[in-house]
Amino acid sequence: MQTRRQFAGAAVAACVAQAAFAKASQPRTRIAFPVPPHACDCHTHVFGDPKRFPWWSGRTYTPESASPQEMLRMHRALGIGRVVIVTPSVYGTDNSATLDAMERRGATARGVAVIGPGTPENSLDVMNQRGIRGIRLNLAMAGLNDPAVARERLRAAAQRVHRLGWHVQILTTPRVIQCLAATVRGSPVSVVFDHFGGAQAPSGVNQPGFPELVELVRSGAAYVKISAAYRASAQTPGFADVQPLARALIEANPDRILWGTDWPHPDTASGRKPAEIAPLLPVDDGRMLNLVAEWAPHPAIRTRILVDNPARLYGFL
Repeated sequence: MQTRRQFAGAAVAACVAQAAFAKASQPRTRIAFPVPPHACDCHTHVFGDPKRFPWWSGRTYTPESASPQEMLRMHRALGIGRVVIVTPSVYGTDNSATLDAMERRGATARGVAVIGPGTPENSLDVMNQRGIRGIRLNLAMAGLNDPAVARERLRAAAQRVHRLGWHVQILTTPRVIQCLAATVRGSPVSVVFDHFGGAQAPSGVNQPGFPELVELVRSGAAYVKISAAYRASAQTPGFADVQPLARALIEANPDRILWGTDWPHPDTASGRKPAEIAPLLPVDDGRMLNLVAEWAPHPAIRTRILVDNPARLYGFL
């Protein structure tokens, strides 16, 4: 039996080994429920070697590196078998790092790309063949809070990807969602909102725009990711005030709920200059996954969120 000193020494050695392996966070909390086979993390990023994958000159932050190998280690610790990798804003419309990471994961990976008006149609076809299943509109990072601009961006994006059967993923705020509701209902493609639709937990379920998001989910007009609770709440470590938001969305329509880690947790609002390295946030993804069991206590509902919904939206066979 280990003495307390031996246990402490082993823990220090493990931490040193982990630090030597990576800067990106790894789970520290044991998973408290049976994770179903083929569970999917629907929101991750990779940040590769900038010599191979250069940063976009118009980025608003510069993250530390986070490799596909580190991501795989994290998912193995969580018991997560599938992943969706999303091109982050620091790469602009260059999806090379995302596609490289998807190739490394093989058939268990899908991707969400960022495109621009100059992205040729044949590039979309190639990305489709390689497992891209949607495009992301980052309205929040771009500061696009004008509803008219947001509606036009969504219409143009949907028209662009309709023939491929892709969806449009949107990072925005509840107030913009409130103005987008009619456009989302009429969209010819599926629409996915990131991170609780940008809702902030202290403002509760009646904050402007959140009831509209709930209704879009209830009607099946939109999916929403119950991801990155730490971006919605400051109540660490359990983020208790996020639970009413999560349960309102799940109860509205569990068939339109997705879950994701937001690994490797970039600090997009560090206050640093864009070219200055912003350390990744030290988020415990084991604790984040355990929140799913609190928000959705019934195992069958969790399976729909973690397995069935991603399989349908992202085309996992």
